[in-house]
Amino acid sequence: MEISAQGRLEVRITPADVGKRVSVRRLSEAGAAREKFTDTVGVLTSWDHGVLMITQRSGTSVRFPETTLVAGKVVPAAPARRRGPAASYAELARAVSRGWRPVESERLGEWELRAAVEREPREARPAGVAVGRREGYTRRANSVLPLGDPGLPLDAALDAVRRWYDERGLPAYVQTATGAEGTQELLCAELERRGWEREVSAEVWIGALAPLADRPEGAEVVLGREADEAWLARYRRKGVSEVALRVLTGGPSVWFASVPGEPGGVPAAIGRCVVDGRWAGFAAVEVDPARRRQGLATEVMAALARRALTEGASAGWLQVESDNEPAKALYAALGFSRHHAYHHYRQPREQPAHGPS
Repeated sequence: MEISAQGRLEVRITPADVGKRVSVRRLSEAGAAREKFTDTVGVLTSWDHGVLMITQRSGTSVRFPETTLVAGKVVPAAPARRRGPAASYAELARAVSRGWRPVESERLGEWELRAAVEREPREARPAGVAVGRREGYTRRANSVLPLGDPGLPLDAALDAVRRWYDERGLPAYVQTATGAEGTQELLCAELERRGWEREVSAEVWIGALAPLADRPEGAEVVLGREADEAWLARYRRKGVSEVALRVLTGGPSVWFASVPGEPGGVPAAIGRCVVDGRWAGFAAVEVDPARRRQGLATEVMAALARRALTEGASAGWLQVESDNEPAKALYAALGFSRHHAYHHYRQPREQPAHGPS
């Protein structure tokens, strides 16, 4: 906290510091017989009508009245990572997006509108009949990636986004990120202010490939370019559609891994890897519940890492749900660590797209 030369706590932030990373101390129980304080660090995303909002690294927003503020100061960006590959948010976000390649996309300034759903030809619908509401395969391939200026005021850009997804029978999602230099805490706050609902949050972790690839080989791991029927039988998403297959097999250089199970049966473990320049993205690591805690997930990832190294990659990324502690413990043991959190915001359900489609 900021302490004056006289030993007093001081508030050294103002509304002009919106957008900066701050550290504050506030009263957590106003009117209590004994004062209790709460410390918060994050990006100051608004200070309106006497209420502050700070967005923490996880994406959680904390609101409190300025009358409870005891001390506060602007602090430097989060310290640089101490291990593993260096990566800016923008570079990593683009690499991850190429790992979940949509069926179609369109630019809106520096925003990329992405969709992975089977389009119904307009001529197949009676005049005046709207596209039925559908869900695309994975939000990661059915959301806007906003890496910069959309070229329009935010409200106009969001209207254009809603129209674009409405034409495809999809709800509009915007993918944002928090917790690293260059992430989008302010955009998160603006979406929330407009009633967009945060439905999903997860984390992107990164690590060096060589230590993973150097692990001793154990179980047999079969690599291939196709997601065959056996691989899909282990994949946790049921009823994989043609569009889903296009997303799964899309990307610069895609590999599928399987650990054989019973002869002619479903694999004991599977995984997917997208090699893209210096990056290798790991996904769909699934293990037969009866074979867990046997190191099969590690075997799959190590085999994929060895393949990625031969294609020139040196760093890996993966996505994990924030509350999946067993998976996070595994990835930490393999040398990966958290880079940033990402979030999918859905358009307000009561606000249809405006204007002609």
